[in-house]
Amino acid sequence: MHIDENKLESFMMDSGLVSKKEIELAKSEIKGKDTSIGEALVNKGALTEDDLRRMQAYILGIPFVDLKNQKLDFSVLSLIPEPIARNHNIIAFRKIEDSLEVAMLDTEDLTAIDFVKKKVGLKILPRLTDDESMKWALLSYQKTLKAEFGDIIQKEANSLRAMSDKIGGEDITEGDLKKLAEDIPVVRIVDTLLKHAIIQDASDIHIEPEEDKVLVRYRIDGILRDAMILPKNTASGITARIKVLSSLKLDEKRVPQDGRFKIDAGGEKVSFRVSTLPVYYGEKTVMRLLRESVSGFTLESLGFHGHGLDSLHKSLKATTGMILATGPTGSGKTTTLYTMLDIVNTPNVNISTIEDPVEYQMMRINQTQVRPEIGLTFANGLRTLVRQDPDIIMVGEIRDNETAALAINASLTGHLVLSTLHTNSAAGAIPRLLDMKVEPFLLVSTLNIVIAQRLVRKLSASKTKYFLNKGELASLGNVISLERMLGLLRAEKIIGEKDGFDKIPFWKPTPGKDSEDGYSSRIGIHEVLTVTPTVKNLIMKGATAGEIEERATSEGMMTMIEDGIFKAAQGITTIEEVLRVVSE
Repeated sequence: MHIDENKLESFMMDSGLVSKKEIELAKSEIKGKDTSIGEALVNKGALTEDDLRRMQAYILGIPFVDLKNQKLDFSVLSLIPEPIARNHNIIAFRKIEDSLEVAMLDTEDLTAIDFVKKKVGLKILPRLTDDESMKWALLSYQKTLKAEFGDIIQKEANSLRAMSDKIGGEDITEGDLKKLAEDIPVVRIVDTLLKHAIIQDASDIHIEPEEDKVLVRYRIDGILRDAMILPKNTASGITARIKVLSSLKLDEKRVPQDGRFKIDAGGEKVSFRVSTLPVYYGEKTVMRLLRESVSGFTLESLGFHGHGLDSLHKSLKATTGMILATGPTGSGKTTTLYTMLDIVNTPNVNISTIEDPVEYQMMRINQTQVRPEIGLTFANGLRTLVRQDPDIIMVGEIRDNETAALAINASLTGHLVLSTLHTNSAAGAIPRLLDMKVEPFLLVSTLNIVIAQRLVRKLSASKTKYFLNKGELASLGNVISLERMLGLLRAEKIIGEKDGFDKIPFWKPTPGKDSEDGYSSRIGIHEVLTVTPTVKNLIMKGATAGEIEERATSEGMMTMIEDGIFKAAQGITTIEEVLRVVSE
């Protein structure tokens, strides 16, 4: 914002927020630079951005608005689409006759103002606001949308129930189902269910017919939660609509079916993997949400750190060998693999994948979908991939002996191979591969690193600090070595050299406005096993998973539970959440 520097300096002096000495120091630092005195003081920490905005608003004569804790009218809020509001930090908060008041962090963002003016056909009155107000408004945006979606679903459900009753309730023919699937109430209710799930960042949608109702549940942050209850007679129309979207047989209700479809939600492409299953009261439908863009993730943002992070980066620089990610379904293995692919995805390498299904789409990566019904299995696809001159190969999952043998062979013949395996720990991957008839001497020649992981819920901003008492410390000592844990925390400078558990603050979730249960989103806890020469010797001797893990921890590997407690000590999650996930 263009403001007379002398006026700003005078106002700052009068406000008492900044001393004359600080102002003079800032002025000397910006001589010859294209920087304002206000920006210099913010950079030095002498002034907050919000304080500066309030001063600028006063000098320019622009009203300053505080939106925190205000209930915003959905009809006004929705005049500006959420993506525009979020990208340009502009919120519609009051409509007066032919004028619309908008709160902004930068009232000189003429592009945003012009866009809103053309969209709503009203006179735009810009108002300055602060960061906290903007965060609150954007959060209110989502909560209001959720409430609005709930109202739409109930309204359309009533129309759908009436229509289902009219055309025969449970005895609906294929022709009736086609009509139902194309009817406006059905289309609206399914669209709303999908958008509702995307807004809440759900990973799965469960639509479950019961005796007298249809229960809709969302899995959010790994926990399955009831979302809404719909009338029983809505089941046929909802299932038919989802079958049409995912190209499934409408009249086949006796056997399970699988399909997928894609929608564009606010500029973000989301794929839905659909599974239907006959149950006692009809057909249950489960949809897995897959956000197609994985760019922007880093290994650090996924939760890797310290020794494990260094080992991973070193392995990704190798041109041969194998990197495995292990863990149960839904533990984030695919996201980890694709984040690694994103790191190595440079113009001078050829990357090919064979997957079931293709969960993310990435530029410059050749992705192949497994199709067992026509003979395109992991094994057959992998045979072809090695003839496609790849540098890096990603195999979605090693499921059988044949795929394991081909993956090992590919890594032996000059390729870097990434894949997943279902085991409970990193060390457990080695006996699992040996069970698949992989020869120990081939395994030690190819296996570079094994990652095991789970996802834990992260604490939201509302959280309560506490310190472990003697009883809690004794309980924790039953699952990990307290001395070793202190050493790990000291090594990464989370605590001081002389600090003990009495000085480490832990946190409990506190339900608040930003989260109903005190948690928001998830992060990985990992163990990263590097196949060192000593580990290779143990493999050749036929050592157990326990012996391999013991050796790896002595060489610096942090176990999954230790990584969880490490993140709890950082205030990222809670001890209870770590124990819940690791014991599952």
